Order: sequence, then structure tokens, then C-alpha cells
Amino acid sequence: MAFIDAPGGRLHYRVDESSRAAAPTLVFSNSLGTTLEMWDRQMASFTPHFRVVRYDTRGHGQSDTLSQNASVAELGGDVVRLLDHLGVERAHFVGLSMGGQTGMWLGANRGERIRRLVLCNTAALIGPASIWDERIETVKKAGVAALAPAVIARWFTQDFVDHHADAVRPIEAMLLAAREDGYIAACAAVRDADLRGELGRIEAATLVVAGSHDPATTVAQSLEIVASLRNGGLLELDAAHLSNIEASAAFNQGVVEFLLGDGHG
Repeated sequence: MAFIDAPGGRLHYRVDESSRAAAPTLVFSNSLGTTLEMWDRQMASFTPHFRVVRYDTRGHGQSDTLSQNASVAELGGDVVRLLDHLGVERAHFVGLSMGGQTGMWLGANRGERIRRLVLCNTAALIGPASIWDERIETVKKAGVAALAPAVIARWFTQDFVDHHADAVRPIEAMLLAAREDGYIAACAAVRDADLRGELGRIEAATLVVAGSHDPATTVAQSLEIVASLRNGGLLELDAAHLSNIEASAAFNQGVVEFLLGDGHG
């Protein structure tokens, strides 16, 4: 296990080296309520081409909860600290949902550290704020488990849940194991994030990945991101919110092609 010190606590990360000499670094950033293991289905396709860095966003997995109301800027700062620690000047970045918002902040504010950017199943504003306030109150009163059935229903289509329990069960276990303080802090970060005015500052070639059946961050919201970017394209997949799991083969192919320079952007 590897950790770096960040303001107020430690950040847990993992590096999977590539079989390719001098491979560029790729950072994966997890969604709300998951851990770095949510990217397990990507490893076999990505490590032949990239040195893959995964980390637990603060408050998740083995990373500490660093503040009660974290901001997306703080989450982006964690990535910069991680790159500095690893001696990486520039990296590709792939983030999903909350991780996608982290990627938007990085692209707009620390663009010199980003090669290519992939924003998956996310939005520049995920609202309204009342939804997040209700979710925070539910967790305070009844724990994360009280949210689990509704969250799983957003993360995956019912058909996928019915026929791929082997894929769904480990992700559900991540959610059920989530620490309440970390989940609440992350909810606050997503609630307070409004990145719509920052998208036009992103210079990196960017691929926006959307799920056709995603009720949380819709295709229409993904198209709004693309329309605001200088150099962006859309990859729509037959999936709900966790498209990297439900449509892993198509996700892996499309994102690898993009990062290697053969896709959108």
C-alpha cells in the first residue's frame, strides 16, 4: 500500500506499471461512494499502453477524510500533489462522475499538468443542491446503506443487475463499506461545484463519455460539456452511470483509442 501526505491526512494510491517502456502516466479518479478498485475492469486494456495510477479520493477507501466540506478544488489539488510525489510532469486523466468534476477543475486550472482528459458520466453542475442536502441528511440519520438500493438503480440498468451480479456485487460492497464522514464531505463537494464557467478554459483534447441510460448525468448534460469545450468529442455507451463497468469493452476500446490519439479530439 502506498500513501502520500496531504493537508489534514493521507491519500492512498496504487501504481500499475506498463509493459511498454517509457509509457505515459494515466490517472484514474473514482466516483462518489467507490474506491480505486472500481477501475479493475480497465487494467488489462490500459496497462499495455500506460503507467496507470489509481487513488482513493479523499474520504473514500483508505484515504483520510481531510475536511468536513471538501471542495472540487481540494480534490484537484490532491491529484497535483500525487503527480508531484510521483515525479510526473504531465499525465492523462480519466475521471467518472465526481472524478469527472475533478478532471474539469484540473483541465481548467492546472492544464499544464494534463495531456488528454476523459470526463465520464459527469456534469459541470450536478444538482439541484436540495438533492445533495437530502442525501447528506439520510446518511447522517440512517447511514450509507439506506441509499444503496436507489444508488445501485442509478449506477446500472436493471438488465445488467439481473444478468451480471458478479460485476454488480463488488461495487455494491464498496458503497456499503463507504465511511459516512467521507461520503458526506464528497456529497458537499459535488453539491457546491459549478464548473460551467470553467469549461472554456480547458485546452486539452477531451473525450466526454456518456451512458444512454444514465439518469444521474444525462447525455444532454454531456453534450452541454462538449459544446463548451475548445476541443471535445462525445462517446455514448449503452450503459447507465458506471459505464466503465456496464459497457467495459466499449469503454476500454474507445478511451484507449482516444488517449493514443486515434479517437475524438
